[in-house]
Amino acid sequence: MLESAALRIEQFDQDRTSQMNIHEYQAKGLLRSYGAPVSDGRVVLKAEDAKTSAGELDGPIWVVKAQIHAGGRGKGFFKETDAGEKGGVRMAHSASEAAEEAKKMLGRTLVTHQTGPTGKQVNRVYIEDGSDISQEMYLALLIDRQSSRISFVCSTKGGMDIEEVAKETPNLILNFSVDPATGYQAYHGRRIAFMLELKGKQIKKCVALMASLYKMFLEKDMEMLEINPLIVTNSGELKCLDAKMAFDGNAVYRHNDISELRDTTEEDLKELEASKYDLNYIALDGEIGCMVNGAGLAMATMDIIKLYGAEPANFLDVGGGATKEKVTEAFKIITSDTKVKGILVNIFGGIMRCDVIAEGVVAAVKEVGLKVPLVVRLEGTNVEKGKEIINTSKLDVIAADNLKDGAEKIVHAVKG
Repeated sequence: MLESAALRIEQFDQDRTSQMNIHEYQAKGLLRSYGAPVSDGRVVLKAEDAKTSAGELDGPIWVVKAQIHAGGRGKGFFKETDAGEKGGVRMAHSASEAAEEAKKMLGRTLVTHQTGPTGKQVNRVYIEDGSDISQEMYLALLIDRQSSRISFVCSTKGGMDIEEVAKETPNLILNFSVDPATGYQAYHGRRIAFMLELKGKQIKKCVALMASLYKMFLEKDMEMLEINPLIVTNSGELKCLDAKMAFDGNAVYRHNDISELRDTTEEDLKELEASKYDLNYIALDGEIGCMVNGAGLAMATMDIIKLYGAEPANFLDVGGGATKEKVTEAFKIITSDTKVKGILVNIFGGIMRCDVIAEGVVAAVKEVGLKVPLVVRLEGTNVEKGKEIINTSKLDVIAADNLKDGAEKIVHAVKG
């Protein structure tokens, strides 16, 4: 149960099809609006603004943080040598030093365990007041996928990866769900406070803070809120030192204030383009492009490609109600990936008609050309009409009888 809580947090980190992420400074602004205690800070977009922004803070310690949609910034490194040897979170002892560190980060590429070796370019830096820390703790709210309830996860081991804590000391993690019939109650907050070994007035403050976080989570249709660490200062106050938020992508339309926080520069361009056409697309690292209808069939297609010795280049579900134009755009997105060495179209037409898929593929190939092998497997509604469209199109297409046959043929066409 405890390990599953950590695994769910890791899954939320990796799940990009249905959630929207925001930057730390945006998350802290939202926390502040709900009365949660956070440090004062300034976001810097241009190097020339760094000194002015840093000078607006009191110090005596300034913390400079690179803003990217990835964890592990402090333990990361920059590809460029002129960015310095330190990671994406740096301490400074003067406003001018903070400004210099911000300038070093802006425009540079930060590599962390979540970005992969390519890293991410830092386009924003957050400078905030430093905090004296007496105690570091971990806190998260997320959707329990088994019960569909909001869960609290907390630990006295703050500032660490919760996955490591769950593996090494699972007894230090508290994980429970809130019954939506009653909602958050004060005893929930006290349970967390006792687990975090808070004392005196801190317990009352913890109860109030958890109430605010639960209210925000519910009102803003969040999928995950992670505060790591939640700290106790030397003066005994609670403070959210870092924050990570993810929102239900299917509910963002209800929150204009949240949708305005979206940073498209942090998203894969192909995934961004796919979202415009309501396509479920995730770029992967393989060489076989896939176009499938239905998430389950898409997963099975990716699995069988791996079984026959190749790697899928993407997850792409065109859905059951796709049009010719939608299929055309899906095919164009696949072919825009330079890693793709072959394409497998696997359609089982129930709601989706095979002739619509065939028309879309033909239109796309005529528009962008076909430079890699293409294997098409069609089955289901209007399958004969779909095959006729493909066969009379004079395209260089390899026909497949079933999924196994299609996977074998595309892998052979690519790898020989």
